[in-house]
Amino acid sequence: MKYHIYNLGCQMNTADSQSLASELEKMGHRAASEPDEADIYVVNTCVVRQAAEDKGLGRLYALNEIKKQQPEKIIGVMGCMVGVQDGLKVRKKLPFVDVVMPPSDPQPMVDFLRSMSTQAEVIEQDTLARLQRDAIQDGDLILPQHEQGNLISAHVPIVYGCSHSCSFCIIPRRRGVERSRSVGEIVAHVRSLALQGVKEVTLLGQIVDRYGKDVEDGPDLADLLRVVHGVAEETGLERIRFLTSHPNWMTDKLLDTVAELPRVMPHIEVPVQAGHDEVLQRMKRGYTIEQYRQLIANIRARIPDVAIHTDIIVGFPGETHEQFRSTYDLLDELKLDKVHLACYSARPHTVSERTMEDDVPEDEKKNRLYILDDHQAEILAEINQRFLGRVMPVLVEDEHKGKWRGRTPQNKLVFFEDAADWRGRIADVEITWTGPWSMQGRLPMTQPQRDLDLIIVS
Repeated sequence: MKYHIYNLGCQMNTADSQSLASELEKMGHRAASEPDEADIYVVNTCVVRQAAEDKGLGRLYALNEIKKQQPEKIIGVMGCMVGVQDGLKVRKKLPFVDVVMPPSDPQPMVDFLRSMSTQAEVIEQDTLARLQRDAIQDGDLILPQHEQGNLISAHVPIVYGCSHSCSFCIIPRRRGVERSRSVGEIVAHVRSLALQGVKEVTLLGQIVDRYGKDVEDGPDLADLLRVVHGVAEETGLERIRFLTSHPNWMTDKLLDTVAELPRVMPHIEVPVQAGHDEVLQRMKRGYTIEQYRQLIANIRARIPDVAIHTDIIVGFPGETHEQFRSTYDLLDELKLDKVHLACYSARPHTVSERTMEDDVPEDEKKNRLYILDDHQAEILAEINQRFLGRVMPVLVEDEHKGKWRGRTPQNKLVFFEDAADWRGRIADVEITWTGPWSMQGRLPMTQPQRDLDLIIVS
């Protein structure tokens, strides 16, 4: 059968969809070239904001209409809409759905499909899975056939769930308590990706720098990075990243490890969420603006040429115009390389939804978001201009509108033209133009060619 996975939300959802696809591939199913061709259609949902939840529901209701005409189609729903404890509620709300899967758990779909198979088909599926695992040296993840050799960057979960419970966040309820994967699992996952052509992995966690904190005397993220770096050297994996960090758990040991290991990129994502202490306190973030300011200075001191990304929520309950202005001023001061902006959206059963009035009007939230977005564009234009004329190593991901598209170690987007096939390779690109969201470049001429051009011109 053919399958299609419609993915919404964060990088963790992307990794979960990849895990489900791997299990389907092991059973002999193949990705549909077009969604309409799929026999198995899964919606991997996100509920971190109301807009994302509505989008997932809209797609599911559209599938209901299709299923009425084609009842043999298998419909699955996965992710945070299901959560770790709301599967029965989802089944009652969406009775046309065949399979309900919690986040990061493809097993219900596997079990459902096996229950539909004959004994001979089950034996065939098991044999195929064994042969595929052997082919990638016991790695635990198989990419869809169309992605093998073509997928350049992939995500690897290292810690599931979250136990921090910020007052606005629905993730702990939906994804459960913090659970670190074993080093062996992670190594097998990374190695399998590298052996299938992936050149960059991003290690994921809701709070990634809390990796190992739930295991007595377990390794921490810095220890894990060293192990994964060794795998990278063995397999040709070029780059390692990790996200998302929390200011309270970012240690000097971790920062020094990033600076020391050449395949770990100088790219740190550490959300501040707001620029005023009173707002941070209501968010239950656990640090002050001064502590965050000191952390940014420490990161820059320890990691040369680092890029720092952050997240900000505007319009949190009780946020005054003056408090919002503090966020604006903080961004102006720190000049961070990227800001992920979002308007506050009250989520069911969170502390802020239960105890705080959502008192900032929607129009005002959007206005504050636009103000920060415009200001950040100015900041990024200034930051990126520093790269003008520099030659940067760009890991090329794909071709886009006749140009190669890739990223620098700092995760900055670069486009350049060349007739050669650069997919999955690192190109040394001279930056010739910079803007807030991307940069343009060219491959520098070799010295003999440059000399020849000078002779011709003269």
